[in-house]
Amino acid sequence: MRPILANLILMSRWIAAVFLLGLVVALGFFAVRFLAKLWKFGTGILSAPEDQALLDLLHLLDWTLVAALVVMVILASWDSLVSPFGEQGKAQGMGWIRKLDPGNLKVKLAGSIVAISSIQLLQMFLRADGYSDRTLAWAVGLHCVFLVGALILALTDRIAAGGKPESKA
Repeated sequence: MRPILANLILMSRWIAAVFLLGLVVALGFFAVRFLAKLWKFGTGILSAPEDQALLDLLHLLDWTLVAALVVMVILASWDSLVSPFGEQGKAQGMGWIRKLDPGNLKVKLAGSIVAISSIQLLQMFLRADGYSDRTLAWAVGLHCVFLVGALILALTDRIAAGGKPESKA
């Protein structure tokens, strides 16, 4: 009975594949929307006021960071939960995925969230007259919570690694 149960539990990892494939599909839809925004940006860049062009560019950067975050989660989750990429992944230059253990991935995700939050905050400050002081204060507070959370995750990961800094690929 034990081997059957162990095999069943091991095979359950393929259920995660459904979620990861769903993220791939969602990323495809996100890319279509990004292309539409890129087209709008490109066709209006010469006539847009400077501050609006900067805001639009920051918005594209924000979307790029979100997409990178989703790709990182998809690749690392597939490699660690569903099926390792092995030699095929190394041949395609994806050896870095092996270095994304769950703790390391959390730190990278938290860093990406802080970067996305920073861009959102910058966009708000560039249009501060459109927001109440209370809204801006909440945005800064939330950003600080993200920042402190990312720092705590990084510190915890560093302590768990024995104080050694993360090696670069």
